[in-house]
Amino acid sequence: MDGTQRRLWSLVFVTAALWNLAGGLPGYFAPSWVFHALFDRALSDPLLTSIYRGAWGTTFLYFVGYLIVARNPERHTGIVLLGTIGKVFFAINLLSLYANGLATTLVFVVVVGDSVFSALFVCTCSRCVRTEKGSFDLSLDHFAARTEV
Repeated sequence: MDGTQRRLWSLVFVTAALWNLAGGLPGYFAPSWVFHALFDRALSDPLLTSIYRGAWGTTFLYFVGYLIVARNPERHTGIVLLGTIGKVFFAINLLSLYANGLATTLVFVVVVGDSVFSALFVCTCSRCVRTEKGSFDLSLDHFAARTEV
């Protein structure tokens, strides 16, 4: 990856971090409001509120992870892989909730955003895990070696 590509991918990850911050902050600090907006029902049980807030706390952690990746996308492919998996499963879950009449159309904002970032992350990983011979090294050892601090 040359300097121009690295800057472009760094911008992608700063944007992804801001995307997660935009969801994570209101979700963590105003979980009842976000829950109502996404699911059109009250979040009144204190235990469920705490669990829901914790889920948004995880989103906030993705914000931090993507900022780490933005500093050196080639080195932190393990974080990219985890972020991609998280975004794909979250989007699938939201679509399932919508299909079963449990979510509002607002979930499509999250689904579309997370899907776009997932596609970009797959592109990043495919560029970063190429070996010198042009083949891909998707072994866990490869990801572990690139994510060492």
